[in-house]
Amino acid sequence: MPFLELSQIDQREMLPGCHARFVHGDNMTVSYWNLDKGAVIPEHAHRHEQVTSLIEGEMELTLDGECKLLPPGSVVAIPSNGKHGVKALTQCYVIDVFYPVREDYR
Repeated sequence: MPFLELSQIDQREMLPGCHARFVHGDNMTVSYWNLDKGAVIPEHAHRHEQVTSLIEGEMELTLDGECKLLPPGSVVAIPSNGKHGVKALTQCYVIDVFYPVREDYR
């Protein structure tokens, strides 16, 4: 199905206050996150390259020990195996793109 309606994709709570919808291609995954104010994604790393785009809200993102305050419109390119984590300072809407596909999110 190449044409999808985002609102028709089931939203899953991946961690407390972290709700996501996932779209998978053959080689990549796109995730659409709604993060509640105060939600935390603990520091972690994975083999996937990740591009994070903050659409709405403010969050702190730590990447390899460096913490940055991100306003809306921020984009972060996270390399493969880069250790990263997030704290939502407000309600946030985030789009992540992963390469290769995140089989663990299917």
